[in-house]
Amino acid sequence: MTEPVHVVRRLEKALADDDFAWTFVLVGEDQTDKLATLTGDLRGPVSETGDGKEITSGFAYWGIGPTIAWANATNDPFYLVMKAGTESFQRHWRKVKPHVDKGGFHFVSLGIGTGVKDRTILEDLRRRNPDMFYIPVDMSSEMLRLGAQESVRSGHFPITQVLPVQIDFSIRDNMSELAQMLGRLIGDEPLLYSLTGNTLANFDDDEDLLQLITDVLRPQDRLLLEVASTTRLDEEAAFAAADEYHQTRAFTEFVTSALRYNTDLKVDNERIKFVGEIEDEDALLVKVLWQNDTREVIRMGLPDHTEVVLPIGDTIRLYTTRKYSTARLKRLTTACKLTPVEAMQSQFRYQRRPNPFGLELLLLAPASSGERDRTLADDIWAR
Repeated sequence: MTEPVHVVRRLEKALADDDFAWTFVLVGEDQTDKLATLTGDLRGPVSETGDGKEITSGFAYWGIGPTIAWANATNDPFYLVMKAGTESFQRHWRKVKPHVDKGGFHFVSLGIGTGVKDRTILEDLRRRNPDMFYIPVDMSSEMLRLGAQESVRSGHFPITQVLPVQIDFSIRDNMSELAQMLGRLIGDEPLLYSLTGNTLANFDDDEDLLQLITDVLRPQDRLLLEVASTTRLDEEAAFAAADEYHQTRAFTEFVTSALRYNTDLKVDNERIKFVGEIEDEDALLVKVLWQNDTREVIRMGLPDHTEVVLPIGDTIRLYTTRKYSTARLKRLTTACKLTPVEAMQSQFRYQRRPNPFGLELLLLAPASSGERDRTLADDIWAR
């Protein structure tokens, strides 16, 4: 009697020569739990500063509506920051790439985004390791499908070497389970984790998220971290940081989409506030809020068919982001015991007037790796 062929192996053969746009996703969470979490967050306390009711980071992209809104925002020609960020990544990655050229890395992308940056990384890593696996991870299965179309299909990466994973990687137990599964999948071969697109800045506790990722890094693994940066920390820069996101209507449509699709609140863009402030004297914090600036109480229906009262002045935080100073980055990486193997930085030059904002791409190693800071990384930390 012959041994039965495992369904995954049969599926691999079935999809290999199929032109249909199949997406194979490993779902790691009960979606009803996620909806309950979102509903609970929208029942938060009253706050006029965006520190009560909120839509936390992953939920801004969760579901087909927010995914489409994000795709529209990234393709908006008036969203100059996105365009500049994509261009700067190409330059930065060329400088970082030599450090992972000979490692035979597999690639774990935390927050797939549009897939454009992943496609660039995959093309280079696969030249050195044709049998590599690509594991994009996101809380939104819709985002995984969107990003995979760009990174895998447009980049002609073998679909049989791709394992998209739907999971919220900001939860400690989830990250631990993901790491254990990856260990069983690839053994002791090295992993390159990435957290690009300034994703770190979207979380309330950025240090906690960075520590969660650091905790699963083995000595042979590396982390590619991309963040938005600033050379100034003053009120004028904080206002400019907020205004940067306010300049495109498509971005406003994106940050309000989760509220539109998960509640019955009539969202008027005139009630969306972009607030910039200095955080801990080493970063610029931008909060995007909906605020009840009418003269009457508003009632909002939630997904569980209950209502929440929004008093005059009450807010719902829709999005959080930051721009980091070098001091903040050094503080975060030191606290998490990460060593900068390479660090690249560039300023935005899409405006005539001087601009304090830019992007930094860091290749980081865990302390257990024994890596020592390179000269270029030292120069950047010393600024």
